[in-house]
Amino acid sequence: MSCQTFLFLRPIAAFQLDISSFVMLAFKRQESPNMLYSKSAEYAIQAMIYLAEKNSPDPIMISEIAKAYNIPQQFLAKIAQTLVKQQMLIAIRGRNGGVKLAKDPKQIFLDKIVYAIDGPPPEQEQCVIGIDDCSDSAPCPLHHRWKVIRVDIREMLVSENLEDLAKRVIEKRYEMLGH
Repeated sequence: MSCQTFLFLRPIAAFQLDISSFVMLAFKRQESPNMLYSKSAEYAIQAMIYLAEKNSPDPIMISEIAKAYNIPQQFLAKIAQTLVKQQMLIAIRGRNGGVKLAKDPKQIFLDKIVYAIDGPPPEQEQCVIGIDDCSDSAPCPLHHRWKVIRVDIREMLVSENLEDLAKRVIEKRYEMLGH
């Protein structure tokens, strides 16, 4: 798949993956059958990119991240708790508290964020159009096309790290400001 440009800019710009509608289909989730990942995982990715972009040694308050991406603050706080439990974030309590990345942004990949929130992908691949028995031996009408796309999306999630994404967000924001 050649289209792997990311634009994660909400009020600071708009969150968008240009892998088109297929991006929302690779890992079908129980609660959301046509989604690549849940809304919680989307918010987690946005928060993690925000932290990588800020690259601050000091913790950043959840309220700041929530405001920047227009995410409900209490919902983001629960997501952050999960990311702390999964050792992706460090939470610091107190007056100057907040969260910060637990690892170097170069070592944190999108698939790990999605799996931390949504759990690993299903052991058996699920049909993109919801047919119960869909496999190489009994394919649905989209199986052979979807199989290639699913592999490409998974490879993209495994290869995209927060450091690179944060750099691209900064570049895109700079371009959008006409510089």
